[in-house]
Amino acid sequence: MLSTRLVQLIESHWEEIADRMVKAVKNHPEMASFAQRPPLEIREWCREILQNLGYLLSATQDDELQRNFETLGKLRFEQNIPLHEAVLRIHLLKRKLFSFIGEQGYPMNTMQLYAEEELEHRLGWLFDACVYHVVRGYEKALRLEQKLMSWPA
Repeated sequence: MLSTRLVQLIESHWEEIADRMVKAVKNHPEMASFAQRPPLEIREWCREILQNLGYLLSATQDDELQRNFETLGKLRFEQNIPLHEAVLRIHLLKRKLFSFIGEQGYPMNTMQLYAEEELEHRLGWLFDACVYHVVRGYEKALRLEQKLMSWPA
């Protein structure tokens, strides 16, 4: 089916999408903290998601997946990355993926168009889940720090 081929295409072209993502982060006015991070760090984050996209799309309820993105949220808090930037980065990657899919120019019959729409729907759901778990991890780290700071000395 086309959606499987598109997922495989995304996984095999992760570097192209990651390069687009690095440019987008570096040029986005709302990404001041991430823009200062090394491009290799942004590329590695993209690689982890894009090369494993097939797995991630099938494992969105997986406890390990949830823990990984909550850990990512905690890490962003510890790195003093604003939460809005952590969320925006996920949205930017989703946009870069949708753009990449749209550029592939496969001739489409009704079934193939449905498969592409279904993939975009599943990607939307995946990235929504990622945002949710990153925010949860960030908030847990924030609450823990606030609790530790309020303890009597």
